[in-house]
Amino acid sequence: MRVLVAEKIADSGLEDLRQAGYEVDIQEGLSNEELCKAIKGAHALIIRSATTVTKEVLSHADALIAIGRAGIGVDNIDIQAATNAGVMVINAPQSNIISAAEHAIALMLSLARHIPNAHRDLVSGQWNRSKYEGTEIAGKNIGIVGLGRVGTLVAERLAGFDANLIAYDPFITEERAKELGVTLYEKLDEFIAACDIMTVHLPKTKETVNIIDADALKNAQAHLLLINTARGGIVNQDDLYIALRDGIIGGAGLDVFVEEPTTQSPLFELNNVVVTPHLGASTSEAQDKAGLTIAEQIALALQGNFVPFALNLDAKAANAVVSPYIDVAETLGRVASALVTSTIVEMKVYAQGKISESDCSILTLAALTGIMKDTSDEPVSLVNAPALAKARGLSISDSRESDGKGYVSRLKLSVTCEDGSNVLVYGARSGKNKDVRIVRIDQHEMDIIKSPHLLIVSNNDRPGMVGAVGSILGDSKININGMDVEQGITGGNSLMVISTTEQVPDNVLSQLDATDGIFYARRIELS
Repeated sequence: MRVLVAEKIADSGLEDLRQAGYEVDIQEGLSNEELCKAIKGAHALIIRSATTVTKEVLSHADALIAIGRAGIGVDNIDIQAATNAGVMVINAPQSNIISAAEHAIALMLSLARHIPNAHRDLVSGQWNRSKYEGTEIAGKNIGIVGLGRVGTLVAERLAGFDANLIAYDPFITEERAKELGVTLYEKLDEFIAACDIMTVHLPKTKETVNIIDADALKNAQAHLLLINTARGGIVNQDDLYIALRDGIIGGAGLDVFVEEPTTQSPLFELNNVVVTPHLGASTSEAQDKAGLTIAEQIALALQGNFVPFALNLDAKAANAVVSPYIDVAETLGRVASALVTSTIVEMKVYAQGKISESDCSILTLAALTGIMKDTSDEPVSLVNAPALAKARGLSISDSRESDGKGYVSRLKLSVTCEDGSNVLVYGARSGKNKDVRIVRIDQHEMDIIKSPHLLIVSNNDRPGMVGAVGSILGDSKININGMDVEQGITGGNSLMVISTTEQVPDNVLSQLDATDGIFYARRIELS
């Protein structure tokens, strides 16, 4: 599998991908047209902030599974287009949060003590000690806009400055704010009016663009110092320039801009502004962590495993108990879709036993993905399966049951078809290696390990049927790795689940279907 790397990423992360057997294709500085060409045949794309992944770029991706952003912000990726294409969007949210928090405080101190201007004057031969009277942080109201990962770290670090910490974040509870030693404000205008210093740590969304504009800044005190190390555009740059020029606020420290790179701006002409070229994540430690994290996440995506930092999955993160059952859930979906007799109109996942104590939404999503994979004419992944199911009108639900029915944890998948028929498939992890196992199909209790090639045969419960099936497979030179034959709990037909060394060809399936006493033969490919 090829991983296209379009920007500079720490060598440590790339080396991990190479060691895992992936082809690492480094092509930095690509134009949009060049990226459209390079992305063909790529299974993963790794970028930072300079590369924009548009709908057009994604339309040229014919094998893409995941896009990895080595950093936090993903506003340079069309997430909706990626989701529609079934492409996972992944970031490295914790890689640079320490660096970003420290940079915000560095700008804050530089601005409060006029360090850049004092440095410039001194190296030019001017000893302007009285000119640059600064401001102490101790005792001031320092306002944090957004108490996410970075905002929380800023609050923790500022606690040592003896400042009064206040915050505006509609999604943070009073209890959480108290844990951080922060006083929470419900209204933005009242919050800004209370701030001596304000630092912004919001993601860039439709709701947060220009959230701090002229209307918001009219409530500010004239000495307010404003810091933005989050994203350009959250603070309206034109309104900020006027507020700084006209003395509505006292100063600003900026690391981010609406357009980057920005080398010319009216803001640069003001003496009460400190600027840096998006250096929040520019530490060797942050770059190493971002590279290692995104390489690890990309590898998980390419292996088909759950990706903790995927942003466009319609499910909660899986914990250590739930994660091993993602493969079980998808396997059940693949088996169920092979056994149905008409279009599936409803599916329900039952989490039984220990896993029922956790959020199992990812298991429902995995089962849905399994169902859709063999019945869709377009690529299906954990990302786009919900949208494809919605377009079909497929009803999806889940349930939890504390009783594992003899297993520590077990999954049950029920699918109902348009013709009124129903298929039940059960799965678990058991045995010495905790293998994925199919443990029941409808009324047939069994125990068969998941393997790349499965054959399911429903037949009359009479002597000679196992031999007949074995002879047909043997005559076709198809080896059997494993077999489980079970009568129904309430009698009736028997069911054989056979693991074969290779795919059973169509002509052999037809021969099995035509054999007296066999109701049906179904082939399932799980490789």
